[in-house]
Amino acid sequence: MKLIVGLGNPGGEYQLTRHNVGFLAIDRLVAKYQAQGPKQGFDGLYWETKINGEKVFFLQPQTYINLSGKSVGAMQHFFKIPTSDLLIIYDDKDIEFGKIKLRPTGSSAGHNGIKDLINKLGTEKFCRIKIGIGNNRLIAMHNWVLGKFSPQELGTLENEVFVKTTELVGKYLEQNISFEKLMSEYNGK
Repeated sequence: MKLIVGLGNPGGEYQLTRHNVGFLAIDRLVAKYQAQGPKQGFDGLYWETKINGEKVFFLQPQTYINLSGKSVGAMQHFFKIPTSDLLIIYDDKDIEFGKIKLRPTGSSAGHNGIKDLINKLGTEKFCRIKIGIGNNRLIAMHNWVLGKFSPQELGTLENEVFVKTTELVGKYLEQNISFEKLMSEYNGK
């Protein structure tokens, strides 16, 4: 059983903001796998499907990004999903816009949603797909991450970033490739 989580904030006003890139990625994955849902529960919206006979959940926590651990922890605990089968997709301001990095563990690097996950799960050891949103040092960080993507950025997300993210998650789920192998193949390019 796998749990794929996209971090973001609930509500229409946040829909196309940089902090919601995880939610946007989950939307693409749900469509690709024709996952059933959304269902409400565990302080989130979730979908489920089966891939190669294995149950897979997609989750968008509805607790606001800084409290994501509450939703993820509740769902993980209820379904007894090992942390090794948890994959988090989220924004990273320290990565150039449009770039993707895979990591099997690590600190929060200042991301409050990841910080809350680490606190609630009691470990830093969970797989991550970090999507670069860049950083504009002339704009306060709070305003930057809650700012909306430009039309050009949205085009790059749709035509490049989400295509690659969906491909990476697809390899992980469909081909049963370990996250470490996937990471070494992708990050090594």
